[in-house]
Amino acid sequence: MASSPVPESAPEPGGSGTHSERELLLRRGELLALGNHLKEALETYSAALRLGSPSSRRRLGALVDCLVLHYRLRQSGERAGDAPREGGGGRATAAEEQQQGTAGREDGSSAAAAAGLFRCPGCEGFLGEPVVAPCGHAYCRRCVHEHLRARCRRCGDPLASSPVAVALGHLAEKWFPEECKRARTWRRLGEMLVQGQLREASEAASQALEEDPSDLILRVYRAESYAGLQEFKYALDDLNAVTAKMPNWSEVYFRKARILNNAGSKDDALQLLLHCLALDEEFIPAKLEVEKMLCDLLSPESVRKSLKESAMNSSHVRSKPFIHGSEMEESCENLQHSSEPDLEMQEPVGGSLHRAQSAHSLHSTETNAKDDGLKRVSSEPLLSSQDKGALLKRKWSLSEQDVKVIEDGRNKHKKQGETTKRDATFPFNHGPVPEDLIDVSDFECSLCMRLFFHPVTTPCGHTFCKNCLERCLDHSPQCPLCKESLKEYLASRQYRITQLLEELIVKYLPAELSERKRINDEETAEYSSLTKNVPIFVCTMAYPTVPCPLHVFEPRYRLMIRRSVETGTKQFGMCISDPKNGFADYGCMLYIRNLDYLPDGRSVVDTVGLRRFRVLQRGMKDGYYTADIEYLEDIKVEDEGEMKKLGVLHNFVYSQACSWFQSLRNKFRSQILQHFGPMPEREGNIQEMANGPAWCWWLLAVLPVDPRYQLSVLSMRSLRERLIKIQDILMYFSRNQSK
Repeated sequence: MASSPVPESAPEPGGSGTHSERELLLRRGELLALGNHLKEALETYSAALRLGSPSSRRRLGALVDCLVLHYRLRQSGERAGDAPREGGGGRATAAEEQQQGTAGREDGSSAAAAAGLFRCPGCEGFLGEPVVAPCGHAYCRRCVHEHLRARCRRCGDPLASSPVAVALGHLAEKWFPEECKRARTWRRLGEMLVQGQLREASEAASQALEEDPSDLILRVYRAESYAGLQEFKYALDDLNAVTAKMPNWSEVYFRKARILNNAGSKDDALQLLLHCLALDEEFIPAKLEVEKMLCDLLSPESVRKSLKESAMNSSHVRSKPFIHGSEMEESCENLQHSSEPDLEMQEPVGGSLHRAQSAHSLHSTETNAKDDGLKRVSSEPLLSSQDKGALLKRKWSLSEQDVKVIEDGRNKHKKQGETTKRDATFPFNHGPVPEDLIDVSDFECSLCMRLFFHPVTTPCGHTFCKNCLERCLDHSPQCPLCKESLKEYLASRQYRITQLLEELIVKYLPAELSERKRINDEETAEYSSLTKNVPIFVCTMAYPTVPCPLHVFEPRYRLMIRRSVETGTKQFGMCISDPKNGFADYGCMLYIRNLDYLPDGRSVVDTVGLRRFRVLQRGMKDGYYTADIEYLEDIKVEDEGEMKKLGVLHNFVYSQACSWFQSLRNKFRSQILQHFGPMPEREGNIQEMANGPAWCWWLLAVLPVDPRYQLSVLSMRSLRERLIKIQDILMYFSRNQSK
């Protein structure tokens, strides 16, 4: 009797089967979002969330990007019948931005240029209490320490909290004292809010606003204090006053959305967050908040509830919103009754298998997806052919590139450093910089006492010339001024130039900078000579064509190796020690093939021998030896008879060398091969190379001979004499082996 098939048991909740199905659903949701199939993407994400996953929220980045794009297109389509601008609604063209950026500035004055330089790229406000990010760009302390931005707007690198940059902070205090006073007030208000002193913060902000009613950031901080005190109407009034003057300041919409969300008006909050991201798609806090709201909205518990039943009708919340009520209701109706755009998406690999596994989950969510809460974000607007073209540019095939979303919600499909500009700039008014305040001493390195050249700012906030800092870190991984540990900074070796300082030097001190560059060029030219003042590494014997790996740990040789690389020659001399003169009269030039730095500043240098040289004159430079040298070449044999005899001797010694190497124990042979590589083949023309046959130098390097005897062979310019010396050595070792 045939046995009946055993039915497969259903996967247990949280088991590998459920996890696999959830991952497939999340993967499909990402592809649908990237293909701009918004409604299906939301249904798929909802099905994935029904399976439960604490980390699913991190996978919603593509969905947020899709929502923001649709929001932009919808907003641009509602503007007086104008066609949407390329790049999304809510953004001005480059010409408009340039016109707005130059409005109100004094043409030709130094104040206009300084305003552009001392403007925070994060909030477009004054660069008060400047902090230099690891990438080298400067941000105001408020943007970095309050985590308003996670990535640099200019290069896309992550931002990190750091102390105020001393050099830039000094310039800001000296040139713009009133603006710095404002920045200190903002910092005090921020600290009050963090410490929970809400009432004191609101009173301090109100008092400061009486003295300076034009300070919009004071209103933002007062709104935050009102929100903490549950006085939502006053908070929204302050934020509405800010948006009336700065209608495209993304941070204000984020703060307003957070207030509405805490008050229960989640749909208004979601609209404001989308508007915030439409203005600035790299405003990471807003993106994370949208991901959290979508995760809550698409979860099984939330899908059953309608967002229309939220607290948006509460009297203490419904002050004048950014989006008028009628406009919001109309836009929601348009969203609910719009049709699906005629777009195609490539089917992902394994799509049929996925559909079979997740059909039940998708079917079970169709009813819930019809709820009002899901409709408000799932329906797609009617798109023109131009809009469809913009959307099609966002399509990604699974075979071309995988969807990877990092923890901060930023999709890696975007180009690194991609940013979105705003329509208007933040108000930044100040008088011109007095010429008598521009002092070259404010731009001097405290180590070399010269003008900053390639200034870099450490994580502790101090600025030095790049070369000066590297030389200090050669000796100790501490800041030269405050002695704070810079071990991590040294290990990363990312000495990024402080862009703002360099720009200020270029603008205000062009003559001094030109002189500084001239001195640096002269020093570089001195280091790059291959015959005069050549750096000498006093260590071991080196030979032409033979590898010579080095472990560099002394500060003087760290500097020497770095200079060899920076000048582009990548060459230095190698000599053995000499008790009388410091180093021997003969040596070999080495070429750096590869350089690997260790976290503590040491390095492993892979070099190979190039040419032999003779020392003409010795010297010293910054702790390491230097020398004027002349290069050695073998004297060529012209007589045919002598050349024939030389060839016979060469072949005989080569055979002896091969026999000696093969007679070694396997252990020794493997060690030699690992360190020096295989023995070079016999050359056809033994006088072609200036240093003679390569196998001679390889053999001389592996033979256990006293370095001074090897040095005598290295200095020979006659190939015949060198072969005789090598033959004597081989015969000596052969006799010892026979005994």
